[in-house]
Amino acid sequence: MEPVVGAEQGIWKEECGVCGILCLDGQDAAPLAHVALYALQHRGQESAGIASSRGGAMHLHRGMGLVAQVFDQARIARLPGPAAIGHVRYATMGSARLENAQPFVASSPWGPVAIAHNGNLINAPALRAELEARGAQFAATTDSEMIAHLIARAPADDLEDAIGDCMRRIEGAYTVAVLAGGRLFGFSDAHAIRPLVVGRGPGFWALASETCALDHLGAEFVCDVEAGQLVALEAAGLRTWQVLPSSRQAHCVFEYIYFARPDTVLRGRNVHQARRRMGRVLAREHPVAADVVVAVPDSGTSAAMGFAEVTGIPFEVGLIKNRYIGRTFIQPDQASRDFGVRLKLNPNVEAIAGRRVVLVDDSIVRGTTSGRIVGLLRSAGAAEVHVRISSPPIRHACYYGIDTSSRGELIAARIDVEAIRRQIDADSLGYLSQDGLVEAVGLPRQRLCMACLDGRYPTRLPTEAEAGRSALEAFAAAPAGGQP
Repeated sequence: MEPVVGAEQGIWKEECGVCGILCLDGQDAAPLAHVALYALQHRGQESAGIASSRGGAMHLHRGMGLVAQVFDQARIARLPGPAAIGHVRYATMGSARLENAQPFVASSPWGPVAIAHNGNLINAPALRAELEARGAQFAATTDSEMIAHLIARAPADDLEDAIGDCMRRIEGAYTVAVLAGGRLFGFSDAHAIRPLVVGRGPGFWALASETCALDHLGAEFVCDVEAGQLVALEAAGLRTWQVLPSSRQAHCVFEYIYFARPDTVLRGRNVHQARRRMGRVLAREHPVAADVVVAVPDSGTSAAMGFAEVTGIPFEVGLIKNRYIGRTFIQPDQASRDFGVRLKLNPNVEAIAGRRVVLVDDSIVRGTTSGRIVGLLRSAGAAEVHVRISSPPIRHACYYGIDTSSRGELIAARIDVEAIRRQIDADSLGYLSQDGLVEAVGLPRQRLCMACLDGRYPTRLPTEAEAGRSALEAFAAAPAGGQP
């Protein structure tokens, strides 16, 4: 999938996607994992990797870039074996470099163990220091590598117990696919903050971050991996263990707002329909007299459709997205980022000129990109621009796998809605309320993680030093075996 526009053009950044395949007929699993990663490309576009297992041998290929850039037919052919796991990454802890690409592999009493992780650990520095003191050697500066070492070094007699020991040691958000000895496992944190699903296809089991990957594989959804649960996918069937007690489910609400693909089903809710309902509630909460409704493509489209349905204002394609350029946030300076936005979005003048426009987007993070898009519409002749946001204001940092661990970059944490309206130069600005968001998603509020909106974190509140993007970078500069 092409780079996502919306959510401030990638400033509210993706996380990661994981998958796992176990072929029951002895066929190679890597080709199916490859397909699954294409379906999950929207979750991470910095690196991709696949590990496969045949007998006692582990085969691994990782690279920087999109799935299509990292893999070709020849590389997939060099990943034999009936079991495989895969990963696409956006860096939320540790920089974007090859050493941080996943899957990670570590030696263990059960042979090589490979893991693919989505989420963020909030006790990563303490675990890293402990593992290094025990002799573990690290090549990366990401929390995910520690999961492989914790499993490999667990005081356990079998692999299931080793994974369970790891689950009890790590804190934060995690869904993980594990491959060892030709066996495939998946597990989730005590709150199921990030999604992980199990599917069954003709002759294979599958794990994936989203159901859209199962669709591309021709697999049927079997179940969600529940909070604190470990699952084993085997020829004999599906086995599950409740490793961690779960006092509260806390599914990330931004999976529904922005991260998940529209055709994914999360906890029984179709994402497109949830976003459409967000637009409908938004129209009810913030009506406006206007001539056209325009979405910031692509993540604002479903909500814009819902807004148009309720108000009766025609939905128009007012912004055209160039799908063949890189992301704006990787540009080295502000001038380059501004030019990148102009390359990525172009106003459809005939749909906009002389009209009062409702611009629907999923979120405002810093406000800079929203202001530039309003400027694009005004330059195309819009008579008025009314901005409607299908999420509440983001006022708190996320420590669970989204790159906003600093409140200082969040505009809504610093100024009120009227000041934001003035900064982005909109004629009016309306956000979806928290109650309206819960209504649209259709899950009880207590089952959602809305910490970035309301500051109510499902885990202990970490510091940025514990869970920020650079939390482990100091270890890279320390002497071998030393601590920062």
